[in-house]
Amino acid sequence: MKIYDVIILTDPRYINPKEIDIYIQNVLDEDNYVKIALEKQGLKVGRLAWDDATFDWSSTKYILFRTTWDYFDRFSEFSVWLNKVSQQTILLNSENIIRWNIDKHYLLDLQKNGVHICESYFVELAEKRNLQELANLYKLTEFVLKPCISGGGRHTYKINPENIVEHEEVFSKLISEEAMILQPFQKNIVDKGEISLMVMNGKYTHAVLKIAKHGDFRVQDDFGGTVHDYSPTQSEIEFAENAVKACKELPIYARVDVFMDNDNKLAIAELELIEPELWFRNYPKAADELAKGIKQLITA
Repeated sequence: MKIYDVIILTDPRYINPKEIDIYIQNVLDEDNYVKIALEKQGLKVGRLAWDDATFDWSSTKYILFRTTWDYFDRFSEFSVWLNKVSQQTILLNSENIIRWNIDKHYLLDLQKNGVHICESYFVELAEKRNLQELANLYKLTEFVLKPCISGGGRHTYKINPENIVEHEEVFSKLISEEAMILQPFQKNIVDKGEISLMVMNGKYTHAVLKIAKHGDFRVQDDFGGTVHDYSPTQSEIEFAENAVKACKELPIYARVDVFMDNDNKLAIAELELIEPELWFRNYPKAADELAKGIKQLITA
């Protein structure tokens, strides 16, 4: 028997936290916007940590990934759980999309489907060439190194001729454990910022502009980045919606991170389909749009 229509997923840190700072309050508020929007659609909704071992996942029709922001640090455990829970209920976004989007190789699929991506070079697990040899091969002088499975800026490094030698050791360790990606440093992300466009049910709802802290290149607020309201151009909106249409299947929600690349061409930085921050607090109506899409699935 299905007791719930939707369970909103978070991670254990955000279930009854003892101390609440601004960051945690934002997490709680974001999840609450979604919960209220779903309840307005007449749905029975709960909110749990994804690793809650006491809950019967077959008792909900859908589970909605929202603030599961520890999954990439616990990926082996998460992957096992994902295999199990996908047999018991329906995932939003789907397991198929999650598996595809977890690994940044998805960028190559988008590129094949006509979406302009950030210039990217994939370095597969157990690559024997060192960082300098790869930089020479791809004619890279200033570039960013990051894992193919990552989030929150984990193991993301800005490499240049002055520091490449000191990063050889960390690269050697990382490439023995996971695939990596090299991308030319994009100066416009620092100079102009990165735009995040939110897309619900295939349609654009709202956007923000993320700007890195002075002296840094990472736009995440974990590293001092700031977020600002943003009104995108029609071409930026169309680019984001087309990127979502180019996915393996149409996701019910997406965050499309874009920027002007070094050739001043609009490019995908990331396409976030698993647990992206969606800034519902900036535009609560977007939560209503998401909820309407979920209600349509349930009543179909």
